[in-house]
Amino acid sequence: MKKIILLLLLFNANVISAQEELTTTTGIIHFEASVPLFEEVKATNNEATCVINTKTGAIASIVLIKDFHFKISMMEKHFNENYMESHSYPKAVFKGNIEGFNLNIIGTSPKEFKLKGILKLHGKSKKINTVAILRKVDGKLEFISEFNVASKDFDVKIPEMLSVKVAETVNIKTLFQLNMPISPNNP
Repeated sequence: MKKIILLLLLFNANVISAQEELTTTTGIIHFEASVPLFEEVKATNNEATCVINTKTGAIASIVLIKDFHFKISMMEKHFNENYMESHSYPKAVFKGNIEGFNLNIIGTSPKEFKLKGILKLHGKSKKINTVAILRKVDGKLEFISEFNVASKDFDVKIPEMLSVKVAETVNIKTLFQLNMPISPNNP
């Protein structure tokens, strides 16, 4: 009998914990460092992981660098081997907080929140302050953000002969569709 009660308590604790976190492993991150009149420098990763704690507004996202894909395979190879050195720095991590986050005030209309955190990339860390746009769509929480970073802030070195073809500032856009728990308020 004690074992059954213990199992029920553990199960309930896991359910409560799971309801405090919204997750996805199929987030989308785009980046672009294109310069006018030259070949576009942009890539997409469709396998980003994101977790949002619904009680605190804490957010964490992880993306594997090698999962960014370009139109031109040679760009992808140079990106991984020469610039991002994905063998030595395999992932990018963002940890932060969505200020004023409250799942109950988010509806189907987009709502803006301040997003503050730290982006760790290529062995360096940088503070990020931007806006996150959240809304509920088809039983999921949609999270969109956009911000710019400078390659030099992360010691990503662009060879001088290519520096005119690659922007110093990189635009990053994120789109996460986080799974929401099923409840009477969220069918």
